[in-house]
Amino acid sequence: MFAGRNVHVTAVRKKDGSLDFLEVPKKVIPWVQALKKIPFIRGIVGIIESSAKGAQHLNFSAESFAEQEGEDDTTKKEEKQGIFSNISMVLGVAVVGVISFLFGKFIFTLVPAIIEQFLFQNVFSNQILHNLIEGVIKIILLVGYIYFISLTPMIRRLFQYHGAEHKVISAYEAGMDLTVSNVQKFNTLHYRCGSSFIVFTVLVGIVMYSFLHYDGYVERIVQRLILLPLVIGVSYEVLRFTNSLREVPVLRYLGYPGLWLQLLTTKEPEDRQVEVSIASFNRMLEAEKRIMEGRE
Repeated sequence: MFAGRNVHVTAVRKKDGSLDFLEVPKKVIPWVQALKKIPFIRGIVGIIESSAKGAQHLNFSAESFAEQEGEDDTTKKEEKQGIFSNISMVLGVAVVGVISFLFGKFIFTLVPAIIEQFLFQNVFSNQILHNLIEGVIKIILLVGYIYFISLTPMIRRLFQYHGAEHKVISAYEAGMDLTVSNVQKFNTLHYRCGSSFIVFTVLVGIVMYSFLHYDGYVERIVQRLILLPLVIGVSYEVLRFTNSLREVPVLRYLGYPGLWLQLLTTKEPEDRQVEVSIASFNRMLEAEKRIMEGRE
């Protein structure tokens, strides 16, 4: 999936070798656009928006895969039309995506705090040290979770496509022709990846929690829940800041924690996967051009 200024595009390869595309124009909602201009708020809005869009495009990919597994074409076509033409169903998919993201954030915010409290509550009293250990536990759980799901064939393939997307973007930014041979020369890591955001939420959380005092387990958990939106907002701003410094020789290392996590969330793609990513990116560029020409 690739996102332009005005449209999101996903490409899926069918068994016969042809490609199926989903184009979803971005809807301009004035009050949402206004929120996206406010520092610390725009990160929360952007994450919710990305989760909703991502769920919709993953649903499209899943349906295309199911269709290739032998489901009745006519029935599947009617079902597909029902999902993508019916506003309420699309909204439902988007809501599921947002809820899944929030649930994941709650789990990876609360579980490390609970584990740390259970294991080290009576070992020492320094709360900053407790917060640091909580952060380490969170990173271990996150890395372990991503590693083990990456062992499954489906997730590994998803991570290969993730790597292909990064390669295509890097090749485009370098001004190279988007051919498979050119694209494959680039790295699967990219500074602006959402994986970097995940790391920053952990690191920013450690710093922010260190400035707060809590009395007891319940207060600690409540603090984490209340501060979660702020942690997300600050993490987004930190990610933007590190992206702006990636050409500065010394300061570029600020973005390295996110790149390290991408060693897990991206895999080297096959040539056929790169072909799909190139087709999706080119389709996005064509759609962007078409939309802009229609506005003139």
